[in-house]
Amino acid sequence: MTSETFYISHGSPIMSIDETVKARQFLRGWKEKVYCKTPKAILIISAHWETDEPAITAVDRPDTIYDFRNFPAPMYQLKYPAPGAPDLANRVKELLNAAGFTSVHVDKERGLDHGAWVPLMFMYPEADIPVCQLSVQSHLGGTHHYNIGKALAPLKEEVILIIGSGSATPPSNATPSFPNGIAPWAVAFDDWLEEALISGRYEDVNHYKSKSPNWKLAHPEPEHLYPLHVAIGAAGENSKAELIHRSWDYGTMSYASYKFTSI
Repeated sequence: MTSETFYISHGSPIMSIDETVKARQFLRGWKEKVYCKTPKAILIISAHWETDEPAITAVDRPDTIYDFRNFPAPMYQLKYPAPGAPDLANRVKELLNAAGFTSVHVDKERGLDHGAWVPLMFMYPEADIPVCQLSVQSHLGGTHHYNIGKALAPLKEEVILIIGSGSATPPSNATPSFPNGIAPWAVAFDDWLEEALISGRYEDVNHYKSKSPNWKLAHPEPEHLYPLHVAIGAAGENSKAELIHRSWDYGTMSYASYKFTSI
């Protein structure tokens, strides 16, 4: 049986209203071109929920969280009213506990942050598929998140769509003009990541700090990369990676997104 997991670069929340962001069209074509199945529920690992220990949302109707400041007013009027997935949350906790992650918090209050609802509003605009969100632990490493993914691999056979939502290279605090429009250090890291993934060098990705170029510039803080490790782990050691989208914004931010197929 063939199954997939995904890593998407969700970019800036301005994508929610900015028609010029190229990644919008990629996400809008999700159900027709990328993942044609109808999942029972969606498990999304967002860079924008950081906790000391793994945590999973278990809310019947999760709120839309506006975890950004000084953006245009219309963005604060957007809603993503998808149902929650408490049963899936309990299943995630069960799988993580069985794999040795004994401190897993089930959060019965938290809604969906922009790393979840912004891409999902384009991927599943009907907001009719139950969603729950899993946190990242930024003080821990790539292998930790890869092992979380491994523990969650059985969910694929239960028709659960697993999505890591981060950014292959997030926006830099300083975005000066570059000769070709994109920072060379960002291109170098993005190219290394693609080559490592396509070649199946997942251990190199787990240890990106010793293997990749320019990681301190590309990911001075690791939270946007760790959802990728979860997606890889959930796909399995023999999975095949495929680049399914790439575009750029702000001179440093890559929207590179990947599918991991296991057989």
